[in-house]
This record gives sequence, C-alpha cells and structure tokens, in this order.
Amino acid sequence: MKTPLLRIAVVGHTNTGKTSLVRTLSHQRRFGTVADRGGTTRQVSAVRLGTAAEALVELYDSPGLENAPQLIETLDALPGERHDGPTRIAQFLADPELVRRFDQEARVLELMLAADVGLYVIDVREPVLEKYLDELAILALGGRPLLAVLNFTASSESREDKWREALARVQLHTVLSFDAAVRDPLTERRLFEKLASMLDGFEPTLKRWLEHRRDEESERRRSAVKAIAELLIDVAALRRDYALSSAAERARELGEIRRLTRQREQACVETLLALYRFARDDYREAELPLVDGQWPDPPLDPQTLALYGMRTGRHLGAGAGIGAVFDVATGGLSLGAGTLVGGAIGAGTGLLRSAGERMLERARGRGRLGVDDSALRVLAWRQLSLLAQLIRRGHGSPEPLTPTAESRWKRERLPAALSRARHHPGWSALNDDAAGDDARQTACARLCAELEQDLNAVDMSPD
Repeated sequence: MKTPLLRIAVVGHTNTGKTSLVRTLSHQRRFGTVADRGGTTRQVSAVRLGTAAEALVELYDSPGLENAPQLIETLDALPGERHDGPTRIAQFLADPELVRRFDQEARVLELMLAADVGLYVIDVREPVLEKYLDELAILALGGRPLLAVLNFTASSESREDKWREALARVQLHTVLSFDAAVRDPLTERRLFEKLASMLDGFEPTLKRWLEHRRDEESERRRSAVKAIAELLIDVAALRRDYALSSAAERARELGEIRRLTRQREQACVETLLALYRFARDDYREAELPLVDGQWPDPPLDPQTLALYGMRTGRHLGAGAGIGAVFDVATGGLSLGAGTLVGGAIGAGTGLLRSAGERMLERARGRGRLGVDDSALRVLAWRQLSLLAQLIRRGHGSPEPLTPTAESRWKRERLPAALSRARHHPGWSALNDDAAGDDARQTACARLCAELEQDLNAVDMSPD
C-alpha cells in the first residue's frame, strides 16, 4: 500500500530560522534564502523528502508573520461562530481587501489549511511578547496540530525556559528544541517521532522515512570513513625513486610527491563535502583553513606539521632536511629495511655499522622518497576533523567550516594497515605500478575500523 504524503508547514515570525530549519531537515544548503534581515522569504516554497522510489514528506517554507496583533482583531470582528476557526479563516481568505492588507499572513494561513501539521519556529533569544502568542492563536484557528520548535537554544541569550512556560500557558505542550545550525540525527529523529505521535494516520509514512534516513546516514558515514582510509593508504604507499648522484632528480621527485599528496587530499575533501551535500564554493567568501574547498598549506611542509604539533624526523630522514618526507637509500630493499638505512645516513649516526656492509652495498646508487608518519598523521587528523564537523553541521548554519589545527590523532605508531602499505607500493593509485588487490582491500577495511574509533573520539571532543 502506498504511504500517504505528509505535508508539513514551517511557519513562524519573521527571521526565526524557518528556512534554515528546512535546509537542515532536507540536507539542502541551497534551499531558499537565509539572511540576518527579516522578510527574506516572500513566497511559499516546498521541498520533498523520500526514498528513490517515493516521496514521503513535503516541507513548505513560508513568509514570516508580522502583523498578528492587527490580524487577530480583524478575525475577531468577522461574523460567524467565534470558535469555528477554519470557517473564520476561510472568510478572511475570501476577502480580497483583507488578503491584500495582510498579504504574508494570508499566504501562511492558506498554507496551514492545506497542510497536515505545522512547525511553529521560535527564536528563543527573543523575549516572550504578546505578538508571538497572537500568532499561535491565529495558527490554531486553522484546526491543524502544531509542534513548537525552539531554535537557537545553544545561544547564551537563550530564553528557552521562559518560552516553555509561555507555551504551556497557551496549552501548547508539544515542544522540541532543535537548533537549525546543528545537524543532529537524534534530534531530527525525535522531531519526526513527535509528529508520528500527533498524526496517527501518518505513522507508516514517518516510520518509513526514519528508517530510510537512518540507513542513509549510516551509509554516508561508512563511505566517508572509507574515503579517508583510501587516501591514507594511497599516500602511505606512495614512493618515488631517484639517483643518489642527482640532486635535481631528487628535488623533482620530492616536488612530485608533494603535488600528488596535495591533489589526493583535495580529492578526499571534495568527496566528504559531496557526501554531506556541501560544495566547494560554499566557503569561497570566508577566511578559512579550507579555501575554495582546498587546504592552502602543503601537507608536507615542515611549518604545517609544526602547526599541528607534529615533530618530523623522529626516526625517519632526520638529517635529510626535507621535513615530512623520508629518504630511503636502497637498491631493491623493502621500504621498511631501507628506512633504517636512509635514516641512519641522514642522521649521520653510528647506526650505519649495524646495518652491515652487504646492506650498504645494496643501498648505494638509488634513493627512495615517500611520506613520513608525521605527514600521514596530519592528513588523517585533517580529514577526521572535517568529517566530524560535517556530521554535526546543519545545512542551515551560516557559519563556515573551521577545522581545528590541534591534533588529537596522537598515535605513537601508525595503524598496522598503513605500516603494511609502505611495503606495498602497488597499493597506491598514485604510483605508476599501481595494482590493487584483495590484500589492499583487507588493509583498508581494518583501517576503516580504527578510523571509526578515532572519529567517535573526535565526535565527543569540544569544538
């Protein structure tokens, strides 16, 4: 049986965050116009929510109510039964002069008569004034159930308690705190569950929508974590060889590593933004670490690592003078064994003797460049930080993303999957001899599990 389409009218005073709420519920940052000034929404606009097979919910954004005190006096003066609200509203809408005089209110009331339920959005930073209670009284005349949505509750100026008391005095007890700037799946679920309790006939619709949204959110998060894991494996396995006798070749390959790593990180950033329905140009005007969807600082730059509290060259390339890149002097050795030799040569320590003459002979002639642990940790933290913010960011938020520079990905050792990747250059799509295999997929799956744990820790950390 086809589930009925639930029509929800989002109503309220001017500039209370109605459009922002619709954006957050629909995950559409481009919906409508949001501005600090009032009256930016002049027409009724709609967006549908549903699965690929069917529409389940239709959200209607509406103009703000502005003249409730005058309108309620006008409605009281109309002939007919005082308590027959829908009839009085119909009389009002049938009078062209009144509709012209109360243009925005007429649009809202017409919408309420056509909707199944209304969300009355309240800016709890505002004092409880008589005009807001007049708005509620007018909306109640339409005979449709109302859910009061308390917006901006996280503000230091919030008057949430006073608003709840005022709503109880006018017999409106169905109330939910929902900050439109925050994308909170649990709060969103509570909103639709409250609607289901108010609207018996739409319980199957809302159940199906909540199941779809839960599955969608879970899949989105899995895809995002996998994108980060694949980035890290690609960069960990990245390598470039050069002739030890050619400084120019070494510099060229080092530049290529930096270019490829930056490009690969950029691709991951764009993937995360797309998964959570944000775009690169959402941040063009802001002064951010993320500019035009890109990180402006090179991830392999020593100053960048210092900003993130990373020390380079703890055991790799300490004397190489190239920051986040290690220099492996090897002639066919595995990347792991060659790292020891390269680090010893760079540091100029007595470790050379322990490597043995045979290893040194094989190491002569060719060098190998790759990305240091410190840079990998920066890459991991930047992506986890971005993902954590995308998970929490409501599409109605006017604030730009501001990934923190403080690293909380403080592992003493890299995950085993990344250590293994160093021995398998074929795992990196950035290498010419890339050849993905089942082992890479297994390593990626294990890394995803570890990153998920790290992400949970990031989610609980304060902004």
